[in-house]
Amino acid sequence: MKSDIRPIRTARDHARALAEIEKLWGEKLGTPAGDRLDVLATLVDSYEAANVPIDPPDPIEAIKFRMEQQGLTRKDIEPLIGTRTRVAEVLNRRRGLSIGMIRRLHEGLGISAEVLIGSAGRRVSRQKSGDPPLAPQHQ
Repeated sequence: MKSDIRPIRTARDHARALAEIEKLWGEKLGTPAGDRLDVLATLVDSYEAANVPIDPPDPIEAIKFRMEQQGLTRKDIEPLIGTRTRVAEVLNRRRGLSIGMIRRLHEGLGISAEVLIGSAGRRVSRQKSGDPPLAPQHQ
């Protein structure tokens, strides 16, 4: 085992650190190997935070995840999205989220408005919440 630990500055350094972490995985904390694993994991985390962009979650997946977390059914989110049919259309990606839906979902479920709006490539309706929103763009 190598004794020198250096900063991770390149993709190559990153790959090497990940390979070593894989070999050290499961080592007990407080041992030389466990300490090395801890330091390498910290270095990798720092490198990835600065160099590996993480895509924001998909708005529909975020809604489904929050529903699962809170034990909610489709009926429970009708006040936030609309009728049973509208909820089904949104969750099945046949209808986009309107601004009104985004506001209510943000307030009611605590999902970030930024996540609900989605990436710049997705369209969001600016119509009144009772009007049908624009259909989502498929990428």
